[in-house]
Amino acid sequence: MEIKFSDLELQEVDKIKAKYPTEQAALMGVLWLAQKKFGWFSNEVIAYVAELLNLPPSHVEGVVRFYTMYYKKPMGKYHIQVCTNVSCMLRGGENIWLHLQDKLAIGNMERTEDGMFSLEEVECMGACGGAPMIAINEDYYENMTIEKVDKLIDSLN
Repeated sequence: MEIKFSDLELQEVDKIKAKYPTEQAALMGVLWLAQKKFGWFSNEVIAYVAELLNLPPSHVEGVVRFYTMYYKKPMGKYHIQVCTNVSCMLRGGENIWLHLQDKLAIGNMERTEDGMFSLEEVECMGACGGAPMIAINEDYYENMTIEKVDKLIDSLN
């Protein structure tokens, strides 16, 4: 796969850069766009983003490594995040976490052999009133049960 944005994506990069006083300040927005396009941050993707923003690759890599929302390895087509923090844990989040590990036969930050699913245990996604919650890619699901999770996961296959 060639590491390059399309013309339309480059226009989006320009829009992101226009919102900030420096190219460095636009880094997180451009990183998010890059992750959507390339799926994760290989050394080549880091170098490409660095070149686009006139930044040292080491600076871009430092930001990628600092923030957990940026993937450092290939993840599944469906990245499942399960909150196991206090509110979610008390309402069954930990049981959902353990169930998904068994169901998918993977652990934290691993992906299934077919590349369909990856799994991540997270601390808090800010939906304590709707606990327990999971996220699949950018979609959030509250008041989950093991049965609801199974139905949702099975619908994605």
